[in-house]
Amino acid sequence: MKDHQSVGQAAANVPGASHAGLRDGPTEAGQREDAAVTVRERIAAFPRSTRLPTERFELYIVRDFLTPEECAQLIALIDANRIPSPVVSDDPVPAYRTSETCYLYPADPVAAVEARLDRLTGIDAVQGELLQGQRYAVGQEFKPHHDFFHTNQLYWREQVIIGGQRTWTAMAFLNEPEAGGQTNFPSAGIMIAPKPGNLLVWNNMDALGSPNEVSLHQGMPVELGVKYILTKWYRERRWGS
Repeated sequence: MKDHQSVGQAAANVPGASHAGLRDGPTEAGQREDAAVTVRERIAAFPRSTRLPTERFELYIVRDFLTPEECAQLIALIDANRIPSPVVSDDPVPAYRTSETCYLYPADPVAAVEARLDRLTGIDAVQGELLQGQRYAVGQEFKPHHDFFHTNQLYWREQVIIGGQRTWTAMAFLNEPEAGGQTNFPSAGIMIAPKPGNLLVWNNMDALGSPNEVSLHQGMPVELGVKYILTKWYRERRWGS
C-alpha cells in the first residue's frame, strides 16, 4: 500500500479531486482530535483496560472483553460463513492478506458484542462498519498495513462519501493458535500474542487528528493451528451510503 501523503499531494494524484472534495483537511483533523478525547476517557474508565506504553501511538488492551462462550459462538459463525479476505486498495495484491473473512450481521451474540464495543468507545453506533471475523490457517497472514485510508488513492473518492476516515480499530482475539499469529506494531515496537477474549483498541489518527504512520501493524503468520479474531472499524462520520 502507498504511504500517506499530504492533502495537497493527494489532490494532485486523484483525478478531478479538489481539497474541499477530499474532506480530509485541517477542519476534519481537528474534529477527529476533539472526538478522540471522549473515546480515550471512555476506554480509560472501562474495567480491565490498560493503555500500553507506546510513543506517538494510542493503543489499549482490554482483558477478558469477551467471554469463552462468546468466543466459541463467534468462531462457529466464522467457520460457517467465511470467504477470502478483501483488501481496500487501488491495486490489491492477493498475497498481501491471505486470511478468510466472515461478515457478521446483527444477531445473538453479534448484537451484544457490538453494543459493548459502542459503550466502550462511546462512538455512535452509526459510525461503525459491519463487524467482521477473520480466520488464519497455517502460513496465512496480513502483511504490514494501516487501517486509515490513503487519500492519494482513487478508492478514497468512494470512501469519503460513505463515512470518511477510519479513526479507531477494535480487534479481539477469539482463540490462541498453537504457534505464531501475533499482532505486531513494528513502528511502535510492540508485539502482542493472541489470548482468547482480549481486545485491542487503537487510534489510527495522531495527536492532531491526522493519519498516524506509527499505527502500522500486521498479523504475523500462523505457524501451528488456526487463529480467529474479531474486527470493528469506526469512521469519522456515519458509515454507509
